[in-house]
Amino acid sequence: MGKMVTVGAGVAALAAAGYFFLGPKGKKNQKATKAWMIKMKGDVVEKLESMKDISKESYDTMVDTVSSAYVSVADSKEDVAKLGRELKSHWKSISNKVMKAMPKVKKAVKKTSKK
Repeated sequence: MGKMVTVGAGVAALAAAGYFFLGPKGKKNQKATKAWMIKMKGDVVEKLESMKDISKESYDTMVDTVSSAYVSVADSKEDVAKLGRELKSHWKSISNKVMKAMPKVKKAVKKTSKK
């Protein structure tokens, strides 16, 4: 199960990065990206890959944690908050990619015999 979650998290991380740079606002995002933004996104992807339980709440908490580390590096706190909100807004896309990447698990049914 752990390997499936890790693969799913990796796929989700790549999907988030790809969507940000190649999605509908990709050109705008590519022009506006600064070095600390790329590092912050990389940290989010790294943390996402190492997460065992991926849910919206845990993802949002992780983004908040990573964002707080970049407040002192960024030009303004608003830039960090804006990037954090944008990363959080990609949750739906990420969760869809994770669910598609994870194989369906069949429930094991225990046979019992009556005596």
